[in-house]
Amino acid sequence: MSAPLLALREIVVRADGRAILGVDHLALEAATTTAVLGPNGAGKSTLLRVAGALRRPDGGAVLLDGRPASRADLRAATAAVLQRPLLRRASVAANVETGLRFRRVSGGEARRRAKAWLERLGVAGLAERPAHTLSGGEAQRVSLARALAVSPRILLLDEPFAGLDAPTRGELLADLRETLADTATAALLVTHDRHEAAALAERVAILHAGELRQEGEVRNVLDHPADPDCARILGFENIVPGQVLERPGELIALRASDCVASPAGEGVPARVRRVLPLGPETRVVADVAGYELRVTAPAPAPEWLEALRPGEELAICIAPGAERTLGDPASIVPTAPSPR
Repeated sequence: MSAPLLALREIVVRADGRAILGVDHLALEAATTTAVLGPNGAGKSTLLRVAGALRRPDGGAVLLDGRPASRADLRAATAAVLQRPLLRRASVAANVETGLRFRRVSGGEARRRAKAWLERLGVAGLAERPAHTLSGGEAQRVSLARALAVSPRILLLDEPFAGLDAPTRGELLADLRETLADTATAALLVTHDRHEAAALAERVAILHAGELRQEGEVRNVLDHPADPDCARILGFENIVPGQVLERPGELIALRASDCVASPAGEGVPARVRRVLPLGPETRVVADVAGYELRVTAPAPAPEWLEALRPGEELAICIAPGAERTLGDPASIVPTAPSPR
């Protein structure tokens, strides 16, 4: 079996006397995308910088094709789209040519390749515009063109869709997915959004407090969290002991979207804590035996729900098969019950 394209082994990064990243093993196969999921402060960007030789680890090794990689090896194999602005005073074309010039590509060839990637990503008409005049979506397309123009083996993506509105994000995501497939470019994507991971990646790794908690194929990880921290990162807002749902001895994770508020008597008995209007849906914070559950309802909220006050009864209907079993129920502390 061939070695992975990129591998991080026993990586440790320290800051202010403490470890901020510890990864025993993470591999990226050729022509595939691995997404690293985690909340802010989890160490995702630090991991990406280690992979691209932008930060030297305090311990461990980065391997390329199974061999220890030097900074020069990694710089030659990777290109990054990081959370930093383009060269604001330069034109779009000059920004895309920058990486090529650093790699000593001739001026004519750099212009040709920059133009080709600007066309491919739909921003060729902006070539002479100053970078500081671009919208967020335009700037991100230019950043991708700059990275892809150098023909990297590995594309490093740091929250590439952050701050974009939904339509812009969807179009850019689709274009990037197609480009990665067409060019057989491997990618290491860091994101806090599981939907982005599902749309782009074949594998997912979950990082929490600098520690790699879970890793595997997308379909196995996103719907089967390994522990409560992974569950929260994967959008399971509700983590409760099984006895709350008549499954004693278990720890249960549920997404709010799989729990629907209903009139009292129709499901699991609960009491209202708060009703929160959230645009296309209504979110209800309910009390079930002293544990807080977040559940959904249509928007606008139905009249029966609007009429309820904190402490009054309702029910929660849970989608069949929605529960995910985790670890030890003793790790969950009950929240204060609603007034009755």
